[in-house]
Amino acid sequence: MARRKRAPEPLPPPLPPETRTVGQLVAETLKLYGRNFWWSLSLGLGPAVTAVGLTFIGGWWRLAFILSAGALLMTAAYVGGVLIATEAKPDRLELLRAVAIGYIVFLPVPFLYSIFVLPAIAWLGVVGLAVPAALVEGRTFRDSLRRGFQLSRADYVHAIGSLATLVIVSFLTATVMFVLLRGGSRIALSSAAFASLLVISPILFLGGGLLYFDQAARVESGSRPRRRDADVHHADEPDRAGRADAEGEPRPAARGES
Repeated sequence: MARRKRAPEPLPPPLPPETRTVGQLVAETLKLYGRNFWWSLSLGLGPAVTAVGLTFIGGWWRLAFILSAGALLMTAAYVGGVLIATEAKPDRLELLRAVAIGYIVFLPVPFLYSIFVLPAIAWLGVVGLAVPAALVEGRTFRDSLRRGFQLSRADYVHAIGSLATLVIVSFLTATVMFVLLRGGSRIALSSAAFASLLVISPILFLGGGLLYFDQAARVESGSRPRRRDADVHHADEPDRAGRADAEGEPRPAARGES
């Protein structure tokens, strides 16, 4: 008689935003992508068009394209990702203000990226959250920048680590997809780059929108001291000095027991 397969155990519920880890942020980003697939997929049009345009433009025109049309397309994709992630309903003025903030925030990114990718990520981690601050909280231009800096300081390690992880995941996945799709001609290479960025790049913008909730929750809950062991149980010295874990505490003796 065939043995019945054991039902898989349910996954534990995700942690709240104030304690959400980088890995859970990436997982929630992928779930958000799946729930809003077509709207999320449209976010990849900006990066895909920008990448294809750069393959056919050279010299100083290349830089001009990045700082004009490319920056606006990337900003629009980020604003769209924040709107999907936060479900914000800004009015026209707040939307235009958010686009203007995102454009200014993005301008230094190409120069920082030319040095190394980490300075660009660090810059976006410091001021990038000004865009959701303008969209969700309806703040003024200057106050949005100030709020974005406040959100980044709530847990700078989490903000930078989340953005870096999203970039790494997106880059590796897009690279694999590009290698599988590429052909020999220049048009084939451009088509492969367009398809890979169209599908993968929305992860960056959706994750950036979800990161706003993490940082805002950390600001509201106050600064929690970061333990050296990252709140993980010690395997080498489980019985070290200090208060015992709840599951390891001795059970109080019942009445009548010695």
